Parts: sequence; structure tokens; C-alpha cells
Amino acid sequence: MFSWVKQEQGGRNKDGEMYQTVTEGLQSLYLKKLLPLEETYLFHDFHSPALEAADFQSKPMVLLVGQYSTGKTTFIRYLLEQDFPGMRIGPEPTTDGFIAVMYGENEGIVPGNALVVDPNKPFRKLNAFGNSFLNRFICSQMPNQVLQSISIIDTPGILSGEKQRISRGYDFTEVLRWFGERVDRIILLFDAHKLDISDEFSEAIRAFKGQDDKIRVVLNKADQVDTQQLMRVYGALMWSLGKVINTPEVVRVYLGSFWGKPLQNSENRRLFEAESQDLFKDIQSLPRNAALRKLNDLIKRARLAKVHAYIISHLKKEMPSLFGREKKKEELIMRLPEIYTHLQREHHISPGDFPSVTKMQDMLQHYDFSKFPSMKIKLIESVDKMLATKIAGLMTMIRDEESKAPPVLVSGGAFEGSQDGPFGHGYGEGICAGSDTEDWIVSREKHRYDEIFYMLMPVNGKITGVNAKKEMMNSRLPNTVLGKIWKLADCDKDGMLDDEEFALAQHLMKVKLEGYELPSELPDHLVPPSHRKNPDAEALYNNSED
Repeated sequence: MFSWVKQEQGGRNKDGEMYQTVTEGLQSLYLKKLLPLEETYLFHDFHSPALEAADFQSKPMVLLVGQYSTGKTTFIRYLLEQDFPGMRIGPEPTTDGFIAVMYGENEGIVPGNALVVDPNKPFRKLNAFGNSFLNRFICSQMPNQVLQSISIIDTPGILSGEKQRISRGYDFTEVLRWFGERVDRIILLFDAHKLDISDEFSEAIRAFKGQDDKIRVVLNKADQVDTQQLMRVYGALMWSLGKVINTPEVVRVYLGSFWGKPLQNSENRRLFEAESQDLFKDIQSLPRNAALRKLNDLIKRARLAKVHAYIISHLKKEMPSLFGREKKKEELIMRLPEIYTHLQREHHISPGDFPSVTKMQDMLQHYDFSKFPSMKIKLIESVDKMLATKIAGLMTMIRDEESKAPPVLVSGGAFEGSQDGPFGHGYGEGICAGSDTEDWIVSREKHRYDEIFYMLMPVNGKITGVNAKKEMMNSRLPNTVLGKIWKLADCDKDGMLDDEEFALAQHLMKVKLEGYELPSELPDHLVPPSHRKNPDAEALYNNSED
């Protein structure tokens, strides 16, 4: 078993706990350590509903958020490479509810009211948002390979105007906050022609406060503008996001056109391909980091629960026993910022761990402070112990699980073979150029390199490093890069370069100057013919020269 489980106690730790997996350990710690604290201090009423087994065991989820007609539903179809039940695509606001696209052996739709009573789905707590929401929430199930690793949540297109917000019939922002706490990735989609961030969109983004590490931004339909316009659009988008997402870090923005139709402007094709591959890698990493994400979310939840317990118990302590309760309650609510400051100093808590003052003041209006529980030190100590010792054990288990059985990356759909074949990103470019040709690719420019080589006065057909240095430094590449190129080009490691090795060095410098990376070892197709082990290589090289 794992090192942190004591075998002398019958394979269990000193609390009698034994975890076979990280998921089981997280669930056990939550039920035994954190849940009692949450229930005692009404955490579920103020912040977030209790977690259930499905929350720990569910697949990684991706939440798509954006204004209408930014391509959210089309983006899902692009990833799956097939239609899904309940899908509607159009230039007008088409998706009027939440759609959870998940794996299922049989293709079909599960309505919201039936979905929230299914113990195997992580949506049971959505029942609190009522029928107005549940009537606009469905689960689209289908046997797709991509959905074996992740689930995708499609959301209604965000509109502007107070009328649209009221007509939803449920608290749209709170639903987004609920999903934001439980998903592994939040993708904000923008259209190159719709960069304005409406009031409701701003509220939606602010609902993800505290989940900044999950947010990615996609500028979709980027092929509909030319390069000059794209630069302006990108700058305007970053400016708009800076007004809403108040973080010192710059949000990662992926540019591209995420659908299967031809590019309207293909001049940025290479950029779009590189950006789409980066986005795919980010999504593919979700199963590998799922356990770590759940562990991280549990820690954040535990810290907030501790702070909430301090706030509630402090309000209870300040209440009079008999008279003047209502007046004292109003006074405490007004003084809540001062109470925050006092608790920060008293318990050495970071200000970032405290909930929103405004939100707490609004919610406290509906409670009787005299009925709040007093401070129970044992509950706090139990959570502190969990954070100090138990979490470290689960971190060890995560590394052990990854080493024994690495999680399978997301595959199928648009992820299938994205790096394979001649249309994979970077295929036939840079250092890979010439890998599928019979001739030595350097020979195509060797006649130019030979002119330079013989001007350097070779002795016995070779030039020294001193003679080559000045010529190579004309490239203005750093010495560290030139040193790596020298090591790659000096195939026989004699400290000198013959004409083929010199031509190879020139080719590698050209590759680097074009913006491609150098390999740690020289690929077989770039080895000079006279230095290859195959005796037929030189004959092949001579034929290509002829």
C-alpha cells in the first residue's frame, strides 16, 4: 500500500481510514472532516450545496460560455465531429437552455427533472433552482469517444438588456457560479465581430471569481478578418477582458475558426493551426489533472468553510442574550468589513479567503444571529489537521496513481490523429523538412554553402572552429544556440567541419532563424550521407547531386 498508510495498524492509518484511490480519499475526507463543519455553520445556505459521491467520481467537465452566435454549439460539434441530440445551430439565439453533453451507450435526451434525481450524475443539487431552470436543462447522451473522457456543458447565448435577464425565470448567474465551482475548464467564446461584453456577460464572468485558473478564452471565427483587422480585434478583446477579469495575469486567448468549413482568409492558417493544437493539448490534459483539480477545489472549499465558521461564531458571540437583538443585528451587518479585518488579525487569515462583504450582508438579513452556533474548536482543528497532514498523503497517492496507470488522454473526434499524417501541425516544416524524401534536403542549397565553405580556406577538406565561428556569428544567433548547432553538425566529433557538416550547420541556422526549434539529437534524415552507417547512402546522395 502507499507509504503514508501504516501497515502495522492492519493496513489503515491511525484514524482507521484506508483509501484505495485518490477519489475515494477525497470523498472520505470531505464526509468525515469538512462536512460536519459545513453543516454546523450553515455553509450550504450561504455558499455552496453539499458535495455528493457523483461530484468526486464524475468525468472532467468543460463549460462553454458566450454571447449568442459565437459558435458554442458549433464548437462542441467540431470537437465531437458529429451532431448530438438536442443540437440547434443558427445565427439567431438558438440554445435557450443548458445542455450537458455526456457519454451514454444509447443516444437520447434526459430532461432536467429526471436528471437531478439520478445519483450517478453530478447535478442533483441543481434541484434548488426550481422548475424554471430544470425545464431548460437537458442531458444529451451519445456513444462518442471524446465523451468517454470528458463531458461538455453548453449554455444559453448571453443577451444584453434587463428584459432578457428577467425572462429567464431563474438566476442565470448563480447557475453559472454553481457550474464554475464544479467544472475543470471554463471556455469563454467570442466572435471576431462581437467583442462587446454586455452587462449580463460581465456578471457571468464575475460569477467565476475564484476560478480564474480554469478560464480560457477563444476568439472564434478569426478567419473572417484579415491579418491587420485581427490585430485590432485581438487588442480590443484584451482591453475589454481587462475591464472585467481583474487579475494581474493576462488571460490566455486562443485564435482560430473552430468548425469544419473552409477558411475565408487563409493567410493566418499556420497561426490558427498552432492555436488549435495548443487548445487541444489543454483539453486533453484535463483527465490527467482531474484528481489534482478536485483536490485543489476541496482545499479552497475547506478554507472558505473555516472563515465562514469564524464569521458566524463571531456574530453569535456579539449578540445580546435578551434585549436589543434586532438593533444589534443591524449594527453587526453594517460593521461586517470591520469584523473581517478583526478576524484576519485574530486568526492570521488572508483577506483573499473571505467571501464577498456585500453578498454576506445581503444574506445575513434573513437570519436570526442568536440561533447561530458558537465556536466549536474541535471542528476547526479537524479541518486544520486534514489540510496539514491528510492532503499531503493524497498528493503522494496522485503521483503513485499516475506512475502506475497514467490517465488516458482525450481521444476521438477532432482530437483523433491531430498530430499524425502530413496535415499534422509542423509536419514537413523546420527540422522535420525532408524527413519523407529520398534525397538529403541540405543538398538542395549545398552549392551555395560550398562557396562560403571554400572561402574559409579549408585544410585537408575541413575548417576549424575558429574559421567557422566568424561566419556563423553573422547569423546574430546567441552563442548558446550556435554552440548547439555546432554540436549537432560535428557528426564525427573531431572539432572540425567538412563541407557536408558545414552545409548542415548552415541549414540548422536557417531552421532556427525561421522560428523553429532545434532538436536535442540530429534526426536520421539530416545526417550527412558520408557520415551515415548505410553504405548505400552516399550513392543515393551522389545520384541526387547528378
